[in-house]
Amino acid sequence: MEKEKYYISTAIAYTSGIPHIGNTYEAILADSIARYKRLKGYDVYFQTGTDEHGEKIELKAKDASKSPKEFVDEIANEIKNIWDLMHVSYDKFVRTTDPIHEQAVQKIFQKMYDKGDIYLGEYSGLYCTPCESFWTESQLVDGKCPDCGREVTLKKEEAYFFKLSKYQKRLEELFENNTTFLKPESRRNEMLNNFIKPGLQDLCVSRTSFTWGIKVPFNDKHVIYVWLDALTNYITNLGYSVDNVSDEFKKYWPADLHLIGKDIVRFHSIYWPAFLWSLDLELPHQIFGHPWLLSNNDKIGKSKGNAIYASDLVEKYGVDAVRYYVLHEIPYANDGNITYELLEERYNSDLANILGNLVNRTLAMSKKYFNSEVSNPKVHESVDDNLIVYANSLLKIVDNKMNEYKISEALDDIFELLRRSNKYIDETCPWVLAKDETKADRLKTVLYNLLESIRISAVLLQPFMNETSEKIFKMLNTKNTSFDTLEFGNLETNITLNEAEILFNRIDNK
Repeated sequence: MEKEKYYISTAIAYTSGIPHIGNTYEAILADSIARYKRLKGYDVYFQTGTDEHGEKIELKAKDASKSPKEFVDEIANEIKNIWDLMHVSYDKFVRTTDPIHEQAVQKIFQKMYDKGDIYLGEYSGLYCTPCESFWTESQLVDGKCPDCGREVTLKKEEAYFFKLSKYQKRLEELFENNTTFLKPESRRNEMLNNFIKPGLQDLCVSRTSFTWGIKVPFNDKHVIYVWLDALTNYITNLGYSVDNVSDEFKKYWPADLHLIGKDIVRFHSIYWPAFLWSLDLELPHQIFGHPWLLSNNDKIGKSKGNAIYASDLVEKYGVDAVRYYVLHEIPYANDGNITYELLEERYNSDLANILGNLVNRTLAMSKKYFNSEVSNPKVHESVDDNLIVYANSLLKIVDNKMNEYKISEALDDIFELLRRSNKYIDETCPWVLAKDETKADRLKTVLYNLLESIRISAVLLQPFMNETSEKIFKMLNTKNTSFDTLEFGNLETNITLNEAEILFNRIDNK
């Protein structure tokens, strides 16, 4: 039977600098969803990469005494290394400087122009260079860019425009009729009421004041607006071209999920659908504008001096601890917060105590009482039910949360099984059972139940903490690591456990 396809993308990272942990969070979040879908049996295509054109990069390269291409090559390589460091399991890492993308974008621009959706005019507007965005006076906040809070400058130049106003009614209908197109609900309401309903202006889609970009095919004084170039990466890298499309494109488009930061929702939910309609293509099924990770409750930024980098965190705490923290601490619709103190607190309470301690205690008791041999005589008592019933219901609980992108809650549900397992040790007192020879079979059953709860937790933790799951599987000496082994009782018997290793060493906060 053919697997159901699932295409997920992140926004492509802007190559103006090295991404901090807030930027990196998105790649980790997308990875956890992609891994989960693979474990559920989907044929997953996961795309990420870098956005490499625009005035900001031209200026940054000049400051660094490099050509724009040299500059973006270095940064793109750094970004790819960070994604790899964080175990991001992308299928394709794309770059907007790839010739295949640049050629496809030129053809897209030409098609929109030939269709009458792009026309030549003059632009006079307030422009924010860091955001590569034009704003009207009324959209400014205290006279500054509403997205980043920086100064805007008045720019006047000849420019091509995309007829965004032509798609006004269609966008209104999309937002009113398809309530799941943009999540969470608060973002949908914001786009509909603050941007679409007040009336859409035609969109400036070319610039002449700098040269680092894809040239307009029929007028090389102009470079194509960076957002038209960047957004189309979702189709060009799958093999979409105006004159032909690849089998890969036919298979995976439309995307199932564009995962993006809340600050670029407008580009993805308003401009992107209009561009796709102009090309007579289907829209993505869903866009999720995730919240931000803040540093000490403040937006992370190099200029603020509060940037924290994934590589520094990994060196100190390990990949899985960092992945766990950022996935757990950012709720579905609200910003999360990171500080070294908060991370260490969570590390000790959840990873060292609840998870690591449970695994070590259980394996130590198995070794002490039964020489690490696993058996299950099934001497059942009612105290077992709370653990077994919950373990058997866990996949469904986690699945419901993952389908709504409530990753933090899904992790809590998995850790609830670990909490219950720790409580089960206190309730069954294996050390007391060990003193009574007639209770040997009951003790074997108790230890089996604990080992099986650990296995089930490890199977479900794979999308989030793959390295930790692998270590647990190795210690348990189990081959049953797939989602179809999640029914309680699938840990093999008559096997010998391997040596325990400490998963997470407690951090001494002093």
